[in-house]
Amino acid sequence: MPINASNEPGGHARIRLGMVGGGQGAFIGAVHRIAARIDDQFELVAGALASDPVRAKASAKELGIADDRAYGSFEEMATAEAARADGIEAVSIVTPNHMHSPVAKTFLEAGIHVICDKPLTTTVAEAEELVALVKKSGKVFVVTHNYTGYPMVRQARAMVANGDLGEIRLVHAEYLQDWLTERLEASSHKQAAWRTDPARSGAGGCIGDIGTHAYNLACFVTGLELDELFAQLSTFVEGRRLDDDVQILLKWKGGAKGMLWASQVAVGNENGLTLRVYGSKGGLEWAQENPNHLWFTPYGRPKQLLTRGGAGALGEAGRVTRVPSGHPEGYLEGFATIYAEAARAIRAARAGGRPDPEVTFPTVEDGLAGVKFIDAAVKSSARKGAWVRMT
Repeated sequence: MPINASNEPGGHARIRLGMVGGGQGAFIGAVHRIAARIDDQFELVAGALASDPVRAKASAKELGIADDRAYGSFEEMATAEAARADGIEAVSIVTPNHMHSPVAKTFLEAGIHVICDKPLTTTVAEAEELVALVKKSGKVFVVTHNYTGYPMVRQARAMVANGDLGEIRLVHAEYLQDWLTERLEASSHKQAAWRTDPARSGAGGCIGDIGTHAYNLACFVTGLELDELFAQLSTFVEGRRLDDDVQILLKWKGGAKGMLWASQVAVGNENGLTLRVYGSKGGLEWAQENPNHLWFTPYGRPKQLLTRGGAGALGEAGRVTRVPSGHPEGYLEGFATIYAEAARAIRAARAGGRPDPEVTFPTVEDGLAGVKFIDAAVKSSARKGAWVRMT
């Protein structure tokens, strides 16, 4: 059930949250703010909400942030908030990809916990630097792969861990959209512009934007580590500078095989994230657009529909379920679960301890794995589909 602050170590007070990015014209910042409020664990008190100081302060005013905590730059914000007795305890980073590393590094060095959008960074070297810095700082670092927060994804993970599928043989992931079928970046479309710009997005387009979600979901549910991949990254829209379609063969450590297809030019698809896992004893199928259902097929027996909050739901799903079965829970609630888990870790840190083992969220190490996945896929495609080993 939703996290209750009164039952957590580290006091009743809401966690003081700051945000970098997410101002006027942004999409994901509003999602993060809603998610942070759903379980009433955070209070947004400070922000550097845009790279332009004027727009940053105007955005903060719209959100009710006090004038003296509306900052023109993230550097100014980190310095000022670290010096305040009531300074922020955590920062949410919702900037374009190229700013994740410098912002995260600045706040970690200021002694502030970090909640960062994916991908973690634009290069493996930057990601490895952040992993080392997190270990040195002892701070909580959460990467918002929000789909890991869905109850039936937690159910699938538990069933794999419990051996319900037997030895995993096949892992197939898809993430299909069509919103970049035309060259939106040539217009004034802010989201398309930065996601297709190598300077802001990094070396991967579709692979970094949604391919990493599919990859992270596959790793989260199965517990497998990728050994090597064979990738073809394509750019179908003329004039686009980054990939808009990704097709990858996967070899997992331990012998399982798989495929990953991510596309932002697959006409007719809105947000088609799907995971299929097949083992020696059974199979699982889950689709994000119908997130409260999980199909389980034990070998030789009829297919079973497991529902969020319904018969057969495991405790791992129940602890992140907010409303009774039959009432839809989806994208915002999944995001909120990541924030709720982050809150438990931060509250434990307040008390000088660690959260309960059941607390689960994507870590900085998971973020590094995602960046290595992007890097390996880009290299494989550049080599005309050569197999590239994960390092």
